[in-house]
Amino acid sequence: MSDLPKWLRDPHDEADPSPWLALYLDQSVAMAEPAKRAWLEDVSSKNRQYVLPITRPFARLMIALIQLLKILMPRFQANALLHRMLRWFMKTFLTPNANLLIMRHFHIGSEILRFIADNSGVAMKTHPLRPRSLDDIPEGRGMFLQHDVNLFNFVIELNQQLRAQGRELTQPVQLDFSAISSEPPTFEPFPRRWTNFIDLESAIELYTPMYQLLLTDHDFWRATNSLQLDETIALYVGRILGSSTHVALVNNKHPLVPMTTLRAGYRLVLHGLSTELLHEMLVKKKREHERALRAAE
Repeated sequence: MSDLPKWLRDPHDEADPSPWLALYLDQSVAMAEPAKRAWLEDVSSKNRQYVLPITRPFARLMIALIQLLKILMPRFQANALLHRMLRWFMKTFLTPNANLLIMRHFHIGSEILRFIADNSGVAMKTHPLRPRSLDDIPEGRGMFLQHDVNLFNFVIELNQQLRAQGRELTQPVQLDFSAISSEPPTFEPFPRRWTNFIDLESAIELYTPMYQLLLTDHDFWRATNSLQLDETIALYVGRILGSSTHVALVNNKHPLVPMTTLRAGYRLVLHGLSTELLHEMLVKKKREHERALRAAE
């Protein structure tokens, strides 16, 4: 983490209150402390303020143009090159906060799927992704693409087994929180050179056309359609916990209404935040569960 941002260093000014301090102190939206601070430092940066409004329309224009190109070359792909470029881009240009949030996402996403599997009552295999450094991002099929594939395979396998048993996902008699880590994952230090200035949202907008160009058209559409499953995963967790109030903050639109790829970058940001909120809610539930067990002893 970097030194304290200006909105945490400076005293509160009632005549000119900081919106970032207000969001940071607010506890109505539960989010892990390292992730919340990293996110707010990134969105309050000058880069996001001045670069994102230019980057976003440019990226969406590129998505539209590349979609036309993909009509002629739908099977063109360069997965290894894509992941080499993503890793280089993260090392060279992304802020430490942006890299932290990206790397956290693989860990906490894997934990949420494992939690559902452990409490589903069916035998599920999962494929966790737990990188500890930027050098852990592999080539070949690649970690980013595998993340989306894992999600679809999980939903398919879970529901195939539930359908075969003639039942739905329900709250188990005894909850199993062993998959959820109470402490945040740790990583090797991220680069802090003068070139590491691009915030997470701007980076995602720039990533998306590159992702589209170097994947097959089929793989890119599958990746963007995976963003429709945020509510689905949140509802699975809700059925296991016996409460779905947390779904209100998980919003990537209706799972059965896939959106076009044009807004994929913005929806990917929502996906990352939804995962953070869902995981932190499970961390809190785990602590409550452990306190209840200790009190009952």
